[in-house]
Parts: sequence; C-alpha cells; structure tokens
Amino acid sequence: MDQERIILASGSSGRRWLMEQAGYNFEVKVSHVDEPLGGFADPASFVQTVAWSKARAVAETMGRQNGTLVIAADTIGWLDGVPLLKPDDADHARSMLSSMQGRTHELWTGVCLWDLAGSWQIQWQERSMVRVAPMSLADIGRYLEARIWKGCSGSYAVEGHDDPIIQVESGSLSNVVGLPMESLALRLADWRKLAR
Repeated sequence: MDQERIILASGSSGRRWLMEQAGYNFEVKVSHVDEPLGGFADPASFVQTVAWSKARAVAETMGRQNGTLVIAADTIGWLDGVPLLKPDDADHARSMLSSMQGRTHELWTGVCLWDLAGSWQIQWQERSMVRVAPMSLADIGRYLEARIWKGCSGSYAVEGHDDPIIQVESGSLSNVVGLPMESLALRLADWRKLAR
C-alpha cells in the first residue's frame, strides 16, 4: 500500500480528539445516519448495526479507492435492558442521570472498518462498565449546568480516570469516550496487512 487514507465517519468531538491524540492522520466525513430508538435485544447488536450503517453511508459516497479506510463507531449505555441514548433535552438528560446515579451500567461501542478497495469490513464491539456516583436532583442540576452532556449517549462525558462522577470500573476509558483506541490500533494493523 503506497499511501493510506483514513476517513472518520463521525461528528463526535471525542472521537476526533482520540484520533488526534493517537497521532493518526485522518479526514472527517459525517455519516448523517439517524440513531434508532430501540428494536434491539442486546447492546452489541445495536452498536454493531449502527456502526456498520454509518460506515456504509460514507463508503457509498466515495466509491472504490485503494488504500482508503472508513472508520465508523456507535456508542450507547445499557441499563436494565434499555439503551441509554443521546438526550432530547435537559429534562430527558435529568431523567437518564437519575436512573443511573449510584449504579453501574454497561457502555458499549461498536466499530466498523470499511476498506474502500476491497469492500470488506472488520467489525467488533467492546464493553466497559461505568458507575455514576450517587447524585441528588440538585447535584444532577449542577452537573447539567457545568458538564458536557448534549449529544452524549447516557447524557454524560467522562473526564478522565479521576472523574469523581463518571467512574470507569472496567474496560477501556477510550471506549467510554467513544472509540476503543487499543483495539483499534490492532485492527488497523490487520487492515494494513490485508491491504498490501
């Protein structure tokens, strides 16, 4: 492979930040795929389907290209058999945070790598366990005033390993941000071998 071109099919500032911090050269092309409201029995199927749909939407606009890879991802929380999606408004965010406070929930990210030359994909899903600290309604109100929550699955964004409110109990911190960088690096190495 003479040259490599990576397309991040995401409008997420967290995913862009992770890719930049890892030193990848990439372009952003937002997929504009609507996130479903439900209809999935488990979180792995949910994020796998949405990540693939995002990758396909971008791949279809670009055609076949040697050395070009689309990276798409979808992240959701999962609690009591129900997906925790992006909040509609502050009341919705308050309701989600109230249901999560003092509890541990699953955080899933699905990733799809779509090679534009071979039209093949690599897909995987990764789970982290996240605990939200106990919060009163007043605490939640202060959280919504001070922290990032709009456009975030579950109405929260983790602020590192020492975040006092959003605590990653197991799994990858980058997965909670929205893109599991450790497993991504391994899959990119696989792609580079396959694309030669």
